[in-house]
Amino acid sequence: MANWPENLSPNSGKFRVGAGGFSRKKLIIVILSSLLVASVVSIAATFTKKYSKTHQENAANIAAFHDVLRSSCSSTRFPQLCFTAIASLPSLAASVSTQKDVIEASLNLTILAVEHSFINIERAIRRRKLTRREKIAIHDCQENIDETLDELRETADDLKVYPWKKSISEQADDLKTLLSAAMTNQESCLDGFSHDGADKKVKKELEKGLGHVKKMCSNALAMICNMTGTDMASEKEKTGASERRLEEMGDDGFPKWLSAGDRKLLQAGDVTPNVKVAADGSGDYRTVSEAVAVAPEKSSMRFIIGIKAGVYRENVEVPKKKTNLMFVGDGRKNTIITGDRNVVDGSTTFKSATVAIVGAGFLARGLTFENTAGPSKHQAVALRVGSDRSAFYDCDILAYQDTLYVHSLRQFYRACLIAGTVDFIFGNAAAVFQDCDIHARRPNSGQRNMLTAQGRNDPNENTGIVIQNCRIGATSDLLPVKSSFPSYLGRPWKQYSRTVVMKSDVSDVIRPEGWYPWNEDFALDTLYYAEYQNTGTGAGTAGRVNWKGYKVITQTAEAEQFSAGNFISGSSWLRSTGFPFSVGL
Repeated sequence: MANWPENLSPNSGKFRVGAGGFSRKKLIIVILSSLLVASVVSIAATFTKKYSKTHQENAANIAAFHDVLRSSCSSTRFPQLCFTAIASLPSLAASVSTQKDVIEASLNLTILAVEHSFINIERAIRRRKLTRREKIAIHDCQENIDETLDELRETADDLKVYPWKKSISEQADDLKTLLSAAMTNQESCLDGFSHDGADKKVKKELEKGLGHVKKMCSNALAMICNMTGTDMASEKEKTGASERRLEEMGDDGFPKWLSAGDRKLLQAGDVTPNVKVAADGSGDYRTVSEAVAVAPEKSSMRFIIGIKAGVYRENVEVPKKKTNLMFVGDGRKNTIITGDRNVVDGSTTFKSATVAIVGAGFLARGLTFENTAGPSKHQAVALRVGSDRSAFYDCDILAYQDTLYVHSLRQFYRACLIAGTVDFIFGNAAAVFQDCDIHARRPNSGQRNMLTAQGRNDPNENTGIVIQNCRIGATSDLLPVKSSFPSYLGRPWKQYSRTVVMKSDVSDVIRPEGWYPWNEDFALDTLYYAEYQNTGTGAGTAGRVNWKGYKVITQTAEAEQFSAGNFISGSSWLRSTGFPFSVGL
């Protein structure tokens, strides 16, 4: 054993340095502490380095995220809302790198906003003691919001497969149509609360939420227009020609995707109905509503309801789940569906319709839709249509104010008679009328006749009313007194109202000014009203209004964009109806 000095003996429990000293335990603690500090410093340095790198990457991701947001939102009408709504979710930074990603995120946020609006409507119901009309208007809102959710979800689904599902132009038209309809639904909800002072209180409660939804839809629509417009221009530049349609047609003029059975059915002069309706009891059902109720839901096959001659006093609704229905009457003079709901007696305009069609792919031939409420009952709709790719052939649509409500989506009318007084063709569909008789009736004293009141409320909506190769005149009760009741081609119901009258015979029932303002100078600069190669004693344009938004079309190329083939992408689906139509001018 070594001889340790006493003051350094390991058994003494002390190490002495100079006059002072550390115990062995203290020294170990110091060493261990030093090692721990060194370790912590090393870990901290490593962590700081990694954190700095991660932070830099995150910052770069956020910056790139904000850049694509700003770029995408710059094409919208409400860019600040567009940016802040999506930027408030930084978790999206890693997944949003293109304009398409921004649109998808915007649509998802819009769906959430619509669901929130639905909750607000339910709260409005619970909080207030509602009048009869308020209850009807609330029900209208619920129906419109439900349809909005379906349209937004369908838009989101279609966007996922863009641009591979169909041609870019077809997909663009589908996307714009769905979003235009979603925006129209918000307007329709609020319009139901505009009939008297009392129900405007409920309207005010709903306006904020619905206005927000409309702006969100508008932003998504603007970005889709920008994206698809850019893609179509790029496609045209690459090919050096207009984009080729991908839907191929058979030798018989029908799309190849139609079954042989469907082609035979649609080309036949007479069709065999799935069910027959007869007021006298000789059919399967006595009412049209009963026949609609038994029709299959979400059917891709045509379901034909034959309606025998007779007068059917009922209000008929074809809900959105009843797709591909067809009404076939025994002739417009023989088969009549009639009702008299109206605003004066407590209905909303939306709910006043004698027949309301929502299910997609609806067809009607050889019958009359009528509302007999009369001119003193104000808004009283004969037919309301919110059915995409719907068509009407050889039908009468008769009422006074607000006869035909072309509510939304794509619609076609051929060889029909539409008669009424104030705003008697109105709404925000993309609607084309060919070879129709459009006649003003005798209104109440002091009233003016307006053939149209189109409801386009956003410059990016692909909606409007097109009247082509039609005859514009007056019914027998108006003709002798037409000078006492001024009649006009239309007036602007909404900010970007769009109506085109082309190659039609216009009688002198139409005033030389042609068009009438809604309220002073509202929408006169932003509307699009146009006429092209019309004939007749009322077709002269020398005395027409001098509004900024009105024009006489002189170039065929500009007029061509309003043909059925272009305006409602009608060349394929119109062939499938079996009805006659013209694709071009």
